[in-house]
Amino acid sequence: MEIIQSAKPVYAVAAALLAVIPIYLSGEKRQNLREAWTFLAAFATLYIVTSMLPDVLEGRVVEYGLLTVLPGLEIKFRVDALGMLFASVASFLWVFTSIYSIGYMRSLNEERQTRFFAYFAVSMAATMGAAFAANMFTLFLFYEAITLATFPLVAHEQTPEAVRGGRIYLVYLLGTSLLFLMFAIVLTYVTAGTLDFSLSGILAGKASDLMLTVIFILYMAGIGKAGIMPFHGWLPSAMVAPTPVSALLHAVAVVKVGVFTVIRVALFIFGDGALRGLHVHIPAAYAASFTIIAASFIALTKDNLKARLAYSTISQLSYIVLGVFLLTPAGMAGGVFHIASHAFSKITLFFCAGSIYAASHRKNVSELAGIGRKLPLTMSAFFIGSLGMIGIPPLSGFVSKWYLSLGALKGGNAVFMIVLLVSSLLNAAYFLPIVYKAFFEKPENPHEDVREIPLMALPLMVTAIGAVLIGVFPDFFIRLAELAVRK
Repeated sequence: MEIIQSAKPVYAVAAALLAVIPIYLSGEKRQNLREAWTFLAAFATLYIVTSMLPDVLEGRVVEYGLLTVLPGLEIKFRVDALGMLFASVASFLWVFTSIYSIGYMRSLNEERQTRFFAYFAVSMAATMGAAFAANMFTLFLFYEAITLATFPLVAHEQTPEAVRGGRIYLVYLLGTSLLFLMFAIVLTYVTAGTLDFSLSGILAGKASDLMLTVIFILYMAGIGKAGIMPFHGWLPSAMVAPTPVSALLHAVAVVKVGVFTVIRVALFIFGDGALRGLHVHIPAAYAASFTIIAASFIALTKDNLKARLAYSTISQLSYIVLGVFLLTPAGMAGGVFHIASHAFSKITLFFCAGSIYAASHRKNVSELAGIGRKLPLTMSAFFIGSLGMIGIPPLSGFVSKWYLSLGALKGGNAVFMIVLLVSSLLNAAYFLPIVYKAFFEKPENPHEDVREIPLMALPLMVTAIGAVLIGVFPDFFIRLAELAVRK
C-alpha cells in the first residue's frame, strides 16, 4: 500500500475550525457576513476532502503526523477508504445543513444564532479530525471534542427542558467515555505498545483471551455514541435541540462517529481474526439485533415526530454494527455503506420535521393530517426518506439491506436476515402512516396559512434526491466500503 505524506487532512480540520473566529466577529448584526463565513468553511472543507479522493480510490493512503506524545502515542492523521467515506458524506451534507440552518434559525427568529453557527463549525472540525484519525488516541481526542462542541447546541434554547436534555447528553457520553472507553484505550496501549490502526489489528496474540474479551467489552460499553442499548438514553433526550442540530446529531456527526469508532475498534484494533478467535462477534451481533428490533417497537409508540425519528436512528445505527460483526465481506461492506445510506435518508427526515415545525409549529404525528397539501415538497421528501429507511428499491437503504442480508446468509446466520426483514416491516409501520395522514386525511384547518420555506425546502429536496441517487448509482460508496474492509 502506497503512503503519501501530506498535510491535507490537517487542512480539512483547520478549514472548519478557523471559521469560528470570523463567525463570532461578524456577530448578530452582520448575519449575511457571518453566514458567508459558514459557507466558505463548508465549501473549503468539502474541496479539501474531495481533493484526496482520487488517491484513496486508487488504494493509496494519505498520512500526516502532527505531534508525538509518547513512543507509540501520537496525534496523527490517516486518510483511508473508511475515513474518506465518512468525511465525504459529512462535508457534503454540511453544505446543505448550513443552508437549511439559515432558513430555520431566521424563520423562527432564534436567539444566539452566532454561537450556534460557531459551535456548528467546531463540531464539523472535530468530525473531520475523527474521520482522519490514524490511531485510537487521536480518534479519542476528537471523539470527546465532538461531545463538548455539540453540548451547547443541544442545550441551545436554554429552557429547563433543553438544559436537562443537555445534561443527560453530557452525562451519558462523557460518562461512558471516561468509565469505559478511556480505560479500554489505556489497556490497549499497555498490551500492544501502540494505538495505530492496522488492517490486521494490533491486539491479536498480545494477551490472554480473557484480557482481550474484557478490553472488547469496555470498548463496546464506552462507545456510547453508537446508541447500542442500554447506552442509548442520551439520544432521545437530545431531541430538545433545534432541528438542524438534531440532523447533525442523527445523520452526520455524533452518531456516525459512534458507529465509525465501532468499526475502527472491531477491524483495526482487534481485527476479524482476533474477533473470531474470541467468539465475541456473535454476541455483539445479537446485541445489535436486539437494539434494531426494540428501538423500532419503541418508535411505533411515539407521537412526537422527532422522538419517533430518534428511535429510528437508534435502530438504524445498529445495522452498521451488525454488518461489521457479521465478519463477512458483504456484511462488512454493507455496514460501512449504510453510513452514507442512512445519512442521506435520515437527514432528509429531520429536515422535513424541522420544516413542518417552522411552517406550522406542529411537532406530533397526530397533528399532521393534510399537511402534505400545504407542504408538498417537504412531505414528498419525507416519503422518499421513509422509503430509504424501509429499504425499498431503488433507494439506498435497499442496497444496504441487500449487502447485509448477503453477509448474513454467507456467514451461515440466517437469523440476522430475519432481523432485517422484521425491521423493514416495522420501519414501514411507523413511517408510512405519517405519509398517509399527511396526504390523504383532511386537514383540521384547511384555511390555515402554512407555506414552504425556500431555504429549508431546497436542502431537503437535494438530500432526498441524494438518497435516490446513492441507491441507483451505488458504485462510488460501495467501492469505498469494499476498500475499507479489504485485507
